This record gives sequence, C-alpha cells and structure tokens, in this order.
Amino acid sequence: MAKILIVDDEERVRTILRLMLSAQDHTITEAGNGLEALQKLEGNSFDLVITDIRMDGLDGRGLLREIKLRNMGYPVVFITAFATLESAVEALRLGAADYLVKPFEEEQVHLAVERALGMGRLLAENVQLRQAIGEGDVNEEAVFFSAAMRQVQELVSRVAPNETTVLITGESGTGKEVIAKLIHQESKRREQRFVTLNCAAISPQLVESELFGHEKGSFTSAGERKIGKFEFAAGGTLFLDEIGELPLEAQAKLLRVIQERIIQRVGGNQDICVDIRLICATNQDLEKLVETGRFRQDLYYRIAVFPIQVPPLRERQEAIASLAAFFIRRWGGLREFNGEIITPGAMRILKSYSWPGNVRELANAMERVMILKAGLLPVNSDDLRFLQGSPASADDCTELLQLPMGGIHFETLQKHLVDQALERTAGNQSAAARLLGLTRAKFRTLFKLVEEG
Repeated sequence: MAKILIVDDEERVRTILRLMLSAQDHTITEAGNGLEALQKLEGNSFDLVITDIRMDGLDGRGLLREIKLRNMGYPVVFITAFATLESAVEALRLGAADYLVKPFEEEQVHLAVERALGMGRLLAENVQLRQAIGEGDVNEEAVFFSAAMRQVQELVSRVAPNETTVLITGESGTGKEVIAKLIHQESKRREQRFVTLNCAAISPQLVESELFGHEKGSFTSAGERKIGKFEFAAGGTLFLDEIGELPLEAQAKLLRVIQERIIQRVGGNQDICVDIRLICATNQDLEKLVETGRFRQDLYYRIAVFPIQVPPLRERQEAIASLAAFFIRRWGGLREFNGEIITPGAMRILKSYSWPGNVRELANAMERVMILKAGLLPVNSDDLRFLQGSPASADDCTELLQLPMGGIHFETLQKHLVDQALERTAGNQSAAARLLGLTRAKFRTLFKLVEEG
C-alpha cells in the first residue's frame, strides 16, 4: 500500500479523502497548505501527493514546481473545482499525473490514485538516473563507454582540480551539462553550488539582470532587489550554457567580470567581489561567430582556456548498445535483469539511425519505449517504428530541393517546412528543430519570422 500526502486548505476535503484512501490501507498524511506540505516532503518519503490547485501562499502549481525543482520524483494529482477541458489540459501541461474534480466519486479517486502510483515508479527511476548522471555515477557502461568519451573523461580529470575556465563544445544533446557537472564534482568546489544559466532561454533585455542581479527600482518591473547568478554561485561553479547566444553588450560586461571578478548589479554602484569557477558551453562554432562579429574575440580567448569537445553520438556508435540498455534498465527498474533487453532487429534500427538529438534523443526514445511497453522486454523492431531514419544528408537535400527555372517564394517554402516539422512532431518545437537540423534558438527565430510574415 502507498504513503500519500493530501494537501488542501479545507479540512473537510482532507477528511473525505483520508477516509476513502485509508479504507484501501493507504497511509495518509495531511497538510493544510503548500509550505506545510513541503516541510513534510523534505522530512519523509511518500509515494503520491494529492493537492488542491488553489490555496493561499504556495498553491498546488507552486508545490508541483518545487517538487520538480528538488527532483523528489513524487507523482502529483491535482484537485480542482472546475470540470472543464481547459482545466484538464492545464493540469497535465504542468506535469500532474492526473486530476480530481470536486465533488469527487470514490471510484474516481481510487482510479486516479492507481494511475498515479503506476507513474510513480517511472518518475522515481528518472530521478535516480538524473542523480546518477549528476553524481558522475554513469560509468563506462554508459556515457564513457566509447574510446572518444574516455578521452573526454581524461580531460575532465585533468582540468577539474584546477580553477581554469573551461569551454565545452558539441552538438545539442551530447551531454555538455553532464560534463560540466562532472568537472564541478571533481573540483575543490564540489561542496558548493553548481548554478546553470541557459543564455538562449532569456530575453536580451534581462540577460544582465540574470547574470549580475538588479537593485529595486532599477527598471519598471524591478519591485525588489534580485541576486544574479554570479552572486548566487559564490564559492561554487557557474555554468553558462549556449554562451554563443549572449548579446554583444552583455559579452563586454561578462569579459570585465572574468578579468576582475567584480560585478555591479543593474542600477547599482557598489562593486561586489565574486568567487566562482566558470564553465561555458555552446553548440555553435564560436570562431566563426568571432569572424562575423557576433562574438567578441577577447571574450572567446578568455573562456576557451581549456576547450573540451564532446563528440556526437553518430561518432561513437559503439556506445549506442550500452547507452540504450542503460536507459532501458534505469527507466524499467531492471538493474538485476539478465534476459534479452534489445532484439538484434531493434539494435540494427538504433545503429542505423543518425541520432541528430544525440544522447538526449536516445534517452527520450528509450523512455518512450518503456512507457509504451509498460516495462515488458525485450525491445523489438516494432517498438522503434517511430524512428523514421536519419535526416537527409547535404547531398540528399541538394537533389531533393532543385530550384525550378521560374524560381520559388522562399518565405513560403520556409513556412511550409516549419509547418511540416511541427505537424510531424505534434507541436514539439525542440523535436521540430532537430528535424530541420537547427538549434532550438534558431528554430524559435525562424518560427517567429514565418508567423509574422
């Protein structure tokens, strides 16, 4: 039976759920609000959280967000008073395992709990996998299985004990953040924070505020002082992902910080000394960006003191079998399983696919397979039908897209390709970007252009 935490600011609702679930021999703990729930979650182990969406203070959405941020791995069922399609979509979009509508029938409650507990095992395995990766526990059987990645591991071991700034390059999904975490965990700063900022995920207007913080009133929405990532990472490691997307003005200020280890918050005059280890990553060719004036040459030399290039998965094919088996074992809870995991036919498909999304795409594909198969093995070729083969090569594209004598309308062609990619990936922009051979940032820019056009 399961240990369930019920979170609702109405005692009557908690009592009804407790009586229903206790009758099924579940162990029930109650909390009257989101903050109280967090305290109970930190000090105890649960199998499921059932929470009202609307509560004062930390509401259900905020509680779910905290559970995800802290990698607790608990499935969450939302309680809502509004039985609409919109509320259902919103709950699932936020990551809830299911939702209950007030007033609820006992049969509906037990069905939602059963479904959510079924998801709980996969969520727990996901957390363990992420922790294993983050702690460097993914050994040669997984990330460092290939000879190319063992060379990367050697570079990590050499640079980690020093304070040297590291630039990690490689395609999207190759595991650059994993490498950055390994450097941090093998360094003298391992007991301090590892702080990540994705430079492509924030608007140019907020980059400096995110990096250096801001003072209250420094701009319209600055209602209070904010500590930036440099201050927050004090004593630890700051990882700047997709640094090639950093605006030129912010590049100049970052250069000064790297040189002097001093920052000023936006709207402030006080110099603040920062003690951090800086690691940067990019999937772009920074040298070409320097040539075109989109990246400062002096900053490039400052961050590329010790470059580490992570090879794409297609260049370490000998690792595909081990990686696939590793992810299947983890997400299927099969650490002790000794039978056949992947059939030869399925393995041929895995090795013939070019993996434009690299290790991340392989991990996602194996997670999808394990969910659809409900953990049943082995994985066979039918389970991998969604892998439709490699993207067209440059030569294939040249033959495919011959320019007609009368010319084409280029913007219409762009829009058609974007629409096709989104349709094929059910609206997933990251997957659509991979189909077109673009980064997420470049795809978002293209999508915006074709939509405005």
